[in-house]
Amino acid sequence: MLPKRRVFATRRPLLSVVVPCYNETDVLAHTHERLSRVLDALPEFDTEQIYVDDGSADGTWDLINSLVRRSGSTRAIRLSRNFGHQGACLAGLRESRGDAVVVIDADLQDPPEVITEMAARWLEGWSVVSARRRSRAGETVFKRATAAAFYRVLSAVSDRPPELDTGDFRLMDRELVDLLSASPEQDLYLRGAVSWFGLPETSVTFDRAARFAGTTKYTLRKMLALSRNGLLANSSLPLRLPAYLGALTLIGGATAATLRRDVRLLASSGAFGVQALALGVVGEYLGAVLRQVRGRPHYVVGERLEAIGASVPEPVHLEERVAL
Repeated sequence: MLPKRRVFATRRPLLSVVVPCYNETDVLAHTHERLSRVLDALPEFDTEQIYVDDGSADGTWDLINSLVRRSGSTRAIRLSRNFGHQGACLAGLRESRGDAVVVIDADLQDPPEVITEMAARWLEGWSVVSARRRSRAGETVFKRATAAAFYRVLSAVSDRPPELDTGDFRLMDRELVDLLSASPEQDLYLRGAVSWFGLPETSVTFDRAARFAGTTKYTLRKMLALSRNGLLANSSLPLRLPAYLGALTLIGGATAATLRRDVRLLASSGAFGVQALALGVVGEYLGAVLRQVRGRPHYVVGERLEAIGASVPEPVHLEERVAL
């Protein structure tokens, strides 16, 4: 059953676009130009752009300054240091004022033109419109293979599976943005959290382009950290894994002992492996608990920018909705 179409009787809905940035001087001006063209072609919406500088070490913040001065609908925040992509996305969501909010990276791999279709689906009544990658140009075979494998493993073991082949490029209704913004979870994995809330979700497909300029900021280490957070945040299977492996080891040891007499080495090495794995899994969860108990903020805002005289309407959360 389709959700009910959104109708705004007295005003135009506000669409916010959040752009997390980290060392993006080579591409940001082009991103702003393309994004502005797309938003200007949405007459049924008021729009705003929010740039989040995630502790860039180049001239990204100076470039953002110039963009804000030239555009009355552009705002920006600068984090005190690099808090990571998920922290920057969350900061942008909390700063947004829109009835609907889009998160898109600055590197132009996710084409801004897809936002037009996302906005249309939101007006149809969907609370979440995810962008599903049909292809991934400019990425190595290793990156494509590991990404595909990870999302399928995560979907198989998650308590609430996220949409396959989607990243953080999506549109979210204000209701969901408020829920995410209020979340106290320290290692927040946005892609999984979006699906966990269970609001009406659909997707649009697109072909992911190669980076317009610069290099990827997601190193192998950062990808592994994101994968770890995704698994810990969305699945309880890792906690059960040691018990499964322990049972398998005992069964295997008993079987081997029946077939051969000298199985001491096999049994001892198997027992050590299971114990080490169990301790590693428990250690990861204890680390997550420690970070949660500390209760440190997800990020710290060092500076805010807004065009002088800018006027952006505040969202109205209770809009009139009529059936299709």
